[in-house]
Amino acid sequence: MPSPNEISVSTCARLVGLPGSPALVDVRTDEDYNADPRLIPGSIRRDFKLVASWAHEFTGRSVIVACQKGLKLSHGSAAWLRHEGIIAETLEGGFEAWCSAGQPLVKTDKLPSRDDKGRTVWVTRSRPKVDRIACPWLIRRFVDPGAVFLFVAPSEVPAVADRFAATPFDIDDVFWSHRGERCTFDTMLDEFALDTKPLRQLADIVRGADTARLDLAPQSAGLLAVSLGYSRMYRDDLEQLSAAMTVYDGLYRWCRDATEEAHNWPSPKPVI
Repeated sequence: MPSPNEISVSTCARLVGLPGSPALVDVRTDEDYNADPRLIPGSIRRDFKLVASWAHEFTGRSVIVACQKGLKLSHGSAAWLRHEGIIAETLEGGFEAWCSAGQPLVKTDKLPSRDDKGRTVWVTRSRPKVDRIACPWLIRRFVDPGAVFLFVAPSEVPAVADRFAATPFDIDDVFWSHRGERCTFDTMLDEFALDTKPLRQLADIVRGADTARLDLAPQSAGLLAVSLGYSRMYRDDLEQLSAAMTVYDGLYRWCRDATEEAHNWPSPKPVI
């Protein structure tokens, strides 16, 4: 049973990937992280020794802190956050308990380098439709909550990537792109090892909408229609991304929790 300031692995796992979920802060030592350089989805690394300098980043948010075993480093960091007026809990059992429970972990070997504010920076073509919204959603919900996305003219993506130290995605001849019949969203699931049933089901929907194979999933046609509608509602790509995040939030929750539920109103009336 967790203490009042602890959260269980199972409860934390239900929050991962959801909008408005607590910030997840990994305060493992460099030695522990280097021994297993994977991350709980959506978590960010911070140095426990510098908690007084980074605590303000989480003002107005709730936080879950994880160290290797859920002991002194996470408890001390969470206590300091609470001292700063931030709601903070520790992950019961820490990173080791998360691993033992078989929960997903993000591989970081392909994760792009971060800028001086600790964010990954990505660049792609302007006027996104499906994949170029789905991928930012995946990254911000499961990989790097603070990720920056630059939308530029298609011809300028390589040069912007070079000059602004950004990682190009969903264009030809780059690492983060389509592979065969699979789209960039699939590539990211593979490379980050986000191999969960809900995300794989969502990937089928995204792939069907993105590659005009609407037979892949019944929901693909609806996603394509909504995506095209959003692209005409918003002239600014970042405004479109912000608005469309909720579409993927809803689809993800359906994939995770509601695939067996049916809507039956009005109820069938008996034939007289």
